[in-house]
Amino acid sequence: MDFEKNISELEKIVKTLETGELNLNESLDLYKKGVTLASECKTALDEAKLEITKIDGGETDE
Repeated sequence: MDFEKNISELEKIVKTLETGELNLNESLDLYKKGVTLASECKTALDEAKLEITKIDGGETDE
């Protein structure tokens, strides 16, 4: 998974959906793809946070 690529694709999807130029089925398909990409990005961020926490010896700012 390439985080930066997924974020870029997600931004394109949002812009496309915001135009309102797609029909309902196209919008729904693009929305589903966006949800999948957002989930993958969240997973990548969670994994990075866990790795940072391990490096810091379990200390967090929360």
